[in-house]
Amino acid sequence: MAMAEKYIVLPFKRVRGGLAPGEMRAASTAAGAEKVAAAMAPRHIGVAAYAVQVDMESGDMSSPRLLVQFGEIGELAA
Repeated sequence: MAMAEKYIVLPFKRVRGGLAPGEMRAASTAAGAEKVAAAMAPRHIGVAAYAVQVDMESGDMSSPRLLVQFGEIGELAA
């Protein structure tokens, strides 16, 4: 099982009963993910950038690590 660290940015939106993640965006570096999150922050209730471990064979993501957060974010299920 080959694992690689990848970087994702998730905007969050308010839904009945809490917050829900929007469309995930990929970034090539941790710094890039932080910049994308900062740029998206004014348009969303919350935005978070994560480093995740990705199984290169299945595409499954695990072990999310929060890099930066702006505003309110929900729990990330991995």
